[in-house]
Amino acid sequence: MKGKVYFLFPAIIGALFTAGCTSKQNKPAETASMDMACSQGVSVKAMDLKINMRKLWEDHIIWTRNVICCLVDGLPGSDQALKRLLQNQEDIGNAIKPVYGEDAGKKLTALLLDHIKISADVINAAKAGDKDKLNGANKRWTANADEISTFFCHANPRWKLDEMKSMMHDHLKLTTDEAVARIKKDYEADIKAYDKVHGGILQMSDMLADGIINQFPGKF
Repeated sequence: MKGKVYFLFPAIIGALFTAGCTSKQNKPAETASMDMACSQGVSVKAMDLKINMRKLWEDHIIWTRNVICCLVDGLPGSDQALKRLLQNQEDIGNAIKPVYGEDAGKKLTALLLDHIKISADVINAAKAGDKDKLNGANKRWTANADEISTFFCHANPRWKLDEMKSMMHDHLKLTTDEAVARIKKDYEADIKAYDKVHGGILQMSDMLADGIINQFPGKF
């Protein structure tokens, strides 16, 4: 998702939410999040957060895949794809600023930028078949993932560190599997790995959104 997480005024949202769920005639201005919120029995603000969080992290894996394909297959546009991927890390950091503050947003962005830089080392080492460099890059990648996990869990005690680390480690493994399959030209395995990456990132984004909603019930 590109952009910020938007928080609407509770009184206005409450009125719109009630009217939207009880009215038999849909208004042209009603959004998809309104319909989804009505059907799932949650507030529009909570649904917006979940949708926005999913968009952000789906952008993360989509542009990561784009970069993998560019680097592995020597495709044009790798610089542009990498630039867009790096922008996504800024977007994710900006998205948490409304709830965790400016400094926290900048810290998360910095950690995620390291995550992307190290991932390039992983891909290049795997492509070169250099096991020593690959092992070293993977160790740094795992350490960075643990830093990100610790950051999240310090910000919100509702997130459990072991669960967060497990999700992050799975994300790294599946992304590595995706890149290795691409390098081997095993395109069926490549697609299967990406599908698993996609499922995992949706699970993580929902966990992050739910944690924020539970931590700040007054905002949602």
